[in-house]
Amino acid sequence: MIRASHLARKRLGSLVKASPVALHSRAHARETAVRAYTYQTRPDTSEKETIVKLLYNIGSKKEVEQYLRHFSSVESQKFAVIKVGGAVISDDLATLASSLTFLNRVGLYPIVVHGAGPQLNKRLEAAKIEARYEDGIRITDGPTLAIAREVFASENRKLVEALERLGTRARPITGGVFVADYLNRDKYDRVGRIVHVNREVVESSIRAGCLPILTSLAETPDGQILNVNADIAAGELARVLEPLKIVYLNEKNGLYHGTTGKRIETIHLDEEYEGLLKESWVRYGTKLKLREIKELLDTLPRSSSVAIISAEHLHKELFTHSGAGTLIMRGHRLFSEQDLSGVDSDRLRALLMAHDSSIASGETTAASYWQALSELKRDGGQYWIYGDEPYQLAAVVTRKPGESISNLEKFVASKAAILGNITDNAWKLITRDHSQLVWSVPRTDDNLSWHFERADGSWGVGDNIVFWYGVEDWKQISDLVNTKAVSEKAAPNASAITAGKTAPIGTRSYSTMTRRPAMHNAFSASRRSYSTAAPLRVGLIGARGYTGRELIRLIDGHPRFELAYVSSRELAGKPVPNYSKAQLDHVNLSAQQVADLARSGRDDVAVWILALPNNVAAPFVAAIDSAVSSLPTGQKPVVVDLSADYRFDASGQWSYGLPELHRAELANRSTGRIANPGCYATGSQLGIAPLLPYLDAARLPSVFGVSGYSGAGTKPSPKNDPEFLRDNLIPYAPVNHIHEREIGHSLTRLAKPEYAFSSENPLKVQFTPHVASFFQGIGLTLHVPLCKSMSVKNIHDIFTEFYRGERLIHVTQSAPLVKDNSGKHYAVVGGFAVPPSEESTVGSAMLATRRVVLNVTLDNLLKGAATQAVQNMNIAMDIDEYAGIPTSAEPTMSLD
Repeated sequence: MIRASHLARKRLGSLVKASPVALHSRAHARETAVRAYTYQTRPDTSEKETIVKLLYNIGSKKEVEQYLRHFSSVESQKFAVIKVGGAVISDDLATLASSLTFLNRVGLYPIVVHGAGPQLNKRLEAAKIEARYEDGIRITDGPTLAIAREVFASENRKLVEALERLGTRARPITGGVFVADYLNRDKYDRVGRIVHVNREVVESSIRAGCLPILTSLAETPDGQILNVNADIAAGELARVLEPLKIVYLNEKNGLYHGTTGKRIETIHLDEEYEGLLKESWVRYGTKLKLREIKELLDTLPRSSSVAIISAEHLHKELFTHSGAGTLIMRGHRLFSEQDLSGVDSDRLRALLMAHDSSIASGETTAASYWQALSELKRDGGQYWIYGDEPYQLAAVVTRKPGESISNLEKFVASKAAILGNITDNAWKLITRDHSQLVWSVPRTDDNLSWHFERADGSWGVGDNIVFWYGVEDWKQISDLVNTKAVSEKAAPNASAITAGKTAPIGTRSYSTMTRRPAMHNAFSASRRSYSTAAPLRVGLIGARGYTGRELIRLIDGHPRFELAYVSSRELAGKPVPNYSKAQLDHVNLSAQQVADLARSGRDDVAVWILALPNNVAAPFVAAIDSAVSSLPTGQKPVVVDLSADYRFDASGQWSYGLPELHRAELANRSTGRIANPGCYATGSQLGIAPLLPYLDAARLPSVFGVSGYSGAGTKPSPKNDPEFLRDNLIPYAPVNHIHEREIGHSLTRLAKPEYAFSSENPLKVQFTPHVASFFQGIGLTLHVPLCKSMSVKNIHDIFTEFYRGERLIHVTQSAPLVKDNSGKHYAVVGGFAVPPSEESTVGSAMLATRRVVLNVTLDNLLKGAATQAVQNMNIAMDIDEYAGIPTSAEPTMSLD
């Protein structure tokens, strides 16, 4: 079975594209022609891997890798031609430059053709020159053309300079590419019709490692400048270069249906063009645009497609299946036959042999399958065979005699069909003919997300997942699942199919896997009793960031927790990736909507996780508090806040969620409000806490911290720019960092009468953070002043005893390394060192020997955030503290 894909919607793939060196090394007939491009700068491997991880936040790993390979399969100039409207440059220049830079950082070279219509009109108005049009074409006289040349040059320069400020090399090309004749000199004056494209000018820019930034001005053979519409210029350039993508950037983010007002996600011209032109709302500019696009795509390979998208969502449109704008492609005409005599059985057999596992493995043969279909029809049943003209895709739907629900038996597709989005078109045809469907897919299928996106419900049965579409009667659903269970020889839990509450906001009705008991995983084998207990539903607010991604993965593997709502403003309506327990879509919940949901108490959502930026959580907390004020304590949902908003709470309502230091408080506090610690603060406190009884009151502990740039979030900045970070280390917030205050404040809460600090004389620390070129992980070097001299053995023994029994803290002799801890759920403390001491040492020199230097490493996204949140949730819900958290007896140590 396959998953649908929008070739244009693979923003992931382009960012992680292989370097031009690699893609041009392919040995084929074009080797000589391609060789000229091979000396471009190869993106750094670590940078590329990092951007891949960034892209995993907006799509699945499968999507990223699939589109990466696709965009890497052509020469650089054949990736994409992007037409940029003048309004995008004037209103959204920073976003545009950032998007283009992101593509270029992994070796992609989009070719930009821009207009400047709004800017030109503004200048003409200032010059008191009337803007005149005929047939939608700007009449360009001498004065108009003179101003147009100035405006085009100015806007071109703005975009080039914006790119270069971000470290992206760009070449301004304001002429020399388009050769034109007069379109109609008497009617339009100095307006051109392009007759030739000088591609060498564009290609030389790419060979030099620069993004080509073109205006749409053209010249006649004798040098007269002519005005050409930027859409037309981009189209003519595309006809010469034959790119995979032609992108039209606009502020509307796509084409919209004139009747429903909804964005049109895809248009398959071979199937839909004629019908679209008959729609009453398709007229004037919309009809002209569709005709121009069809005429363009008719001249290009079928692998080419058009995307209409905003600059903000460019990457999502290019590199995810779900996309964000409107994707237009030629596609292929589809067929539907109800008898084998109507299909080319040889071509169908070849497709099944290549892509159907049962036939390819020899488990059965095509001939045997044909016979089974014939027997079904002879016995009064029916079958339908769907496919496209080149037999890149095939689907078989059957229906037994007397049954109303059809069975989707086979759905196979070649890579070309997947990348060409033929799968979605076939699905539309199938669901047009069959209002109710059931089908089964192995749990190990790489394309499960495609099926979750299209099903109305699903249920795990043995090694497979049963999906259904259009079935709303629970008795029918139960029968379907039990029938599949019998065929799989794995009977489902008797309570599996039960009528649930209203489906979660943003999910399809009857997405019953959101209600089923949690699946076992590798980490819950020793706690099987959890699988029979009622699942604890979790609402995640703020899912777009890296921590949100890790939380989703941890909850997916948790024996008791399951996701009920996953809220993200930017991802609303899109499937939740890396989650197999259910088919869920992102929603965009307001504080009031969260309050409405919270009124049901733990019956609906047991835990709310707020994974939001600092200073954003308060409205959600207030809404929840108000909604549950009348509920019994045991029914009030737990709230875990990952921001810094409540870490300094003095009201007594919030517990500080560092279990190794505050476990008793977390277990005994009835308010159910937990402030998750910061990543730096977690590691620093773990390194200082065992030494609190031995601190020197006169000197401050000092922490030098280095984090991977995932800690800087997903919003573009120098601190998460791989190119800027290459061979670099960036210090920031050298004093009064919020984690500096958090470390001292939280350790002060552990004060005892004999300690050198108290609530009246709180502990202070010195903390200096830095960001480095690796993606995730934290390394801390701590200098802790002591009230007396101690040996390394003394220190090691103190830490070993302090953290005895703690499964997420490891104490080692050697210094831990960030690379060993990245991706791990524990923290490591070690590398203890003390200065040598001599009897003659006195004064400040003596004080200098009374200190210990130690190292702490942890993953900022895991023990520094998501893992710790799950640890806190487990404690708050009175289940095993380590449930769902992969633990290791001993850490990997490169320096041992």
